[in-house]
Amino acid sequence: MGNIPPEIGHLTKLKVLHLVSNELNGSIPQEIGQLHLLNELALYSNQLNGPIPSSLGNLNKLARLYVYNNSISGSIPPEMGNMANLEVLHMDTNFLTGPIPSTLGNLTKLIELNLFANELTSSIPLELGNLNCLNQLNLYNNNLTGSIPPTLGNLTELTSLYLYGNKLSGHIPNEMGNLHAMLALELSTNQLTGPIPSSFVNFTDLDIISLGDNQLSGRWLVEGFSKTSLSIISLSNNKFEGPLPLPSPFTYYYAIANNKIVGKISSSICNATNLSFLILFNNSLSGCLPECLSNSSIGLSVLNLRMNSFFGTIPQTFSLGSRLRTLDLSQNHFRGPLPQSLVNCKNLEVLDFSNNEIEEKFPALLGTLPELKVLILRSNNFKGFLDFPRVLDLFPKLHILDLSNNNFSGPLPANLIVKLQGMMKGQNGQKPKDKSLYMTKTFAGMVYEDSVKLIIKGQEAKLVRILNILATIDLSLNSFEGNIPNVIRHLYSLIGLNLSHNHLTGSIPLTLVNLTNLEWLDLSSNKLNGGVPRELGDLSFLGYLDLSENQLIGRIPQDKQLSTFTSNSFYGNLGLCGTPLQNTCPGDAQPPPPPWLFFREDSIREYGSMFDRKAVGIGYASGIVIGISIAYISFETGRPKWLWGQVRSMERRTKLMKKPKRKAIKFLGG
Repeated sequence: MGNIPPEIGHLTKLKVLHLVSNELNGSIPQEIGQLHLLNELALYSNQLNGPIPSSLGNLNKLARLYVYNNSISGSIPPEMGNMANLEVLHMDTNFLTGPIPSTLGNLTKLIELNLFANELTSSIPLELGNLNCLNQLNLYNNNLTGSIPPTLGNLTELTSLYLYGNKLSGHIPNEMGNLHAMLALELSTNQLTGPIPSSFVNFTDLDIISLGDNQLSGRWLVEGFSKTSLSIISLSNNKFEGPLPLPSPFTYYYAIANNKIVGKISSSICNATNLSFLILFNNSLSGCLPECLSNSSIGLSVLNLRMNSFFGTIPQTFSLGSRLRTLDLSQNHFRGPLPQSLVNCKNLEVLDFSNNEIEEKFPALLGTLPELKVLILRSNNFKGFLDFPRVLDLFPKLHILDLSNNNFSGPLPANLIVKLQGMMKGQNGQKPKDKSLYMTKTFAGMVYEDSVKLIIKGQEAKLVRILNILATIDLSLNSFEGNIPNVIRHLYSLIGLNLSHNHLTGSIPLTLVNLTNLEWLDLSSNKLNGGVPRELGDLSFLGYLDLSENQLIGRIPQDKQLSTFTSNSFYGNLGLCGTPLQNTCPGDAQPPPPPWLFFREDSIREYGSMFDRKAVGIGYASGIVIGISIAYISFETGRPKWLWGQVRSMERRTKLMKKPKRKAIKFLGG
C-alpha cells in the first residue's frame, strides 16, 4: 500500500519495472517519464488513480505498457503517440474519458491495443488504420460513437476485433472483408444498420462472429455458414429476414433469435453435429421439427424455439444420456402427446411448453428428472387429477411450477407439494446454497441465461434472468376443488403463490403464516369462506394480496401488513366489512368528524407526525418488496423506463466498483 514516489525518476538505467497487484494508490508520477531506457512497464491491478502522465511519451524505448485494472481517469495524452517502439498497450478497465487520440496511429509497431471497459467517447480515429502490425484491437464497453472507419480494413494482420458495447452507428464498411486473418469479430450491442457486406465471404478462417443487438437488416449472405469453420454465431436482436442460414458443422453456439427469419428448419441442420446451443426464439419459423434436434446425433444443451409457429408433435426420440439442459418450445402450436423419452434428459433444468395445444394428463414421469428446476405448462389443454404415489421422490429441485390455465381438476396435489424440496429450507433452517445467483449455462466461454414468463403480482412479467432463490407455484385458472392443503406450510422459500380462479372451498389456512418469504398471494375467484386470518399481517414481505370474489365474512383485520392493501384485495366478498371497504361492520360507530375541525394547531402537527411515521413504515415494507422484485422482473407492459434506467445505471456503477481481476501476465526480464 502506498504511492509511487517521484524519486523513481532517478532510476535512469532501469529497463523493466513491475509493480503489480501491490495495492498501490495515488497517481502515476510525471517523473516516470525520465526512465528513458525503460523497455517494459507493468502497473496493473492496483488502485492507481488520477491521469496518465503525458511524460510517458518520452519513453522512446518502451515496448510493453500495462496499466489495466486500476482507477485511472482523465483523457489519454496525445503524447503517447511518440512511443515509436511500443508493441503492447493495455490501458483497459479504468475510468478513461475523452476521445482516442489520433496520434496513436503513429505507433506503427503496435501489436496489441486494449482500451476496453473505460468511458471513452467520440469516434474511432481513422488513423488507427495505419497500425499495419496490429493483431488485437479491443475497444469494447466504452461510449464510442460514429461509424466504423473503413480504414480498419487496412489492418491485414488483425485476428480479433472487439467493438461491442458502444454506440457505433451506420453500415459495416465493405472494406472489413479485407481482414483475411480475422478469427474473432464482435460488433454486438451497438446501433449498426444496413445489410451484411458481401465481402464477409472472405472470412474463411473466422471462428467467432457476434453482431447481436443492432439494427442490421436484409438477408444473410447466400452462402450462409455451412461451409465456414465458425464455432460461435451470434446474430440475435436484429432485423434479418429470409430463410434460416444453416450453421457450420463446427458451430456449437448458434443464436439468431428475435429477427424476421421465416420457413422451416431444414433437416440439413443435422449436419451440425457439434451444435450445443440453438437459440431461435421470436421469429416466424414454422413446420415440424427435425428428429435430430432431440436425439444424440447433435447433442444439444439448449434448444430455445419460443415464439414461432411450429406445429405437429414434439420429437419423441430424446436419447439416453442427453445433454439437454434447457428445452423451451413455448408459444407455438405443438400438440400432444409429450414424449415419454424426456425421462432420458437427466440434465434437464428448464422445461417450458406453455401456450401450445397439448392435450393429455399431467406427465408425472417428469418428476423423476433429478435436475429439473423450472416446469412451465401454462395455457395448454392438460386435464385430469394431479394424483401422485406417496412413495415416489418427485421433482427434488423444482422451484418454479406453473400449471395455470389448463383443465386440471380434483383436489390440490398435497402428495406433490410435500415433495418439493427445492422450495423448502435445509435441515438447519438455512436455504440451500446455490452455485450462482442466476440460472445460467456456460460453455466454451459463451453464457446463456434462462428466461421465462410468469404471472407475478397480477401481471404477466418476463423474467429476463431467473434467480435461483425464486420459488413460485401457479395453479390458477383450472378446476381444482376442496381445501387448501396444510402441507403447503413446509414451502418456506415460497415467494409467490397463485391459486386463483378455481373451485376451492374451506377457510384460508392459518399455516400460510409459515411462508415468511411470500411476496404475492392470489386466492381470488374461488369459494373460500370464513374470515381473513389476522396472521397474514405478519408476512412482512407481502406486497400483493388478492382475496377478491370469494365468500369470506367478518371484519378485515388492519394488523401490520394487512393495513397496506386497498379495497381491490377484498372486493366481491359480500360478507366482508370494515376498512378498506366502504361498508361498515354491524355495531360500528359513525366515524368521528375530521380532526382539523376542532384540533388545535399543535395537535394537528402531532397527528400529522403520527401519520408520517405510519406511512414511512408502510413504505419501508413495500420498498423491500420492490427491491427484491426489480432485480429479476421486466414487465412486458407498463415498465417504468425511468426506473429501469436508474437500475441499469446502478448496475454499471457496481461493475465499475468491482472490476474483474484479469489473469496476471508473466513477463520476461529485460
